[in-house]
Amino acid sequence: MHAAIAGFSLGLSLILAIGSQNAFVLRQGLRREHVFWVCLICAASDAALIFMGVSGFAVMIRKLPWLGDAMRYGGAAFLIWYGARSLWTAWRSHAALAPADAESRPLVATLAICLAFTWLNPHVWLDTVVLIGSVSTQFAGHELAFATGAMTASFLFFFSLGYGAALLRPVFARPRAWQVLEVIVGLTMWVIAARLLMDGGQ
Repeated sequence: MHAAIAGFSLGLSLILAIGSQNAFVLRQGLRREHVFWVCLICAASDAALIFMGVSGFAVMIRKLPWLGDAMRYGGAAFLIWYGARSLWTAWRSHAALAPADAESRPLVATLAICLAFTWLNPHVWLDTVVLIGSVSTQFAGHELAFATGAMTASFLFFFSLGYGAALLRPVFARPRAWQVLEVIVGLTMWVIAARLLMDGGQ
């Protein structure tokens, strides 16, 4: 349960960061256009990438014992940078998300764009395969629970974002809402990084 909760917390913290994929899902939700399939594609893609990261790193750690520490400190460094970026964005950004109105796209074209946002985005690979994969090595024997928690966070987030978008319209019309979200994300990243570093010192 501890591994699952840790995976869920990390997965949710990473996915909360504002990016092109989340903005696309939010836009589709606001327009009520192909919402189910967009959410499913994003969540299933995340699940596949998380599985790749967790299973791949588990194999590599057994063959290369030193890789665990390298990934721990590398993951902590990435989280510190990621958190700093979120806090900087909160400080500097004064823009609200305003999805542009456009003509309706067919399902196939919409899903193609959705897949591109996911699989062609290097930040998605860093978050899921590299970062989640590296942190999972701290839960030896419970990697599956950790991965399940992270996958659950993806499904919960994307479907909540897609279907809850209509309710969020008045909230995210205000720049302050995005700033508060970025602050929460940034501080969460730093807390996770601190835990990684403290674990490394034991």
